[in-house]
Amino acid sequence: MGTIEPDDRQVTAIRDADSVSWSVRASAGRRLAASAELTGLTRVLHRLLLDSQDTGVIRETAEALLARGDVSGLRTVLAALARAASAGALDQLSAAVDCNPLWTTVEGTARLVEQLQGLVADVDEGVRNEALKILEPILKSRE
Repeated sequence: MGTIEPDDRQVTAIRDADSVSWSVRASAGRRLAASAELTGLTRVLHRLLLDSQDTGVIRETAEALLARGDVSGLRTVLAALARAASAGALDQLSAAVDCNPLWTTVEGTARLVEQLQGLVADVDEGVRNEALKILEPILKSRE
């Protein structure tokens, strides 16, 4: 499998991810999260998801990744959540996951459960653990 080269918009967003302005970094996170393929962007996305200077960057990037509604976006957020060391990052990432409006419907919850069930077998131990933490209470509430 070959390396996917970023397009011009992604290159600009990657550059903007290093901006001193929180709003420019947050915009970069939203733009990168909207990329069709996240492969090759995860290092930059994780840096934004664990931004040490402004929790707004974390929130905006996490919400954009979760708005994708796919397993790639969810996995990227869970990987960052597993590595978050600051209270601000933990709070923002947890809130993005716990309060995602996509998961408030029966269909959305079913999609989330399906994605989490796949992620409990992920190669990344942190992703597996975070997926289990979210999945277990959902399954218990269905009993």
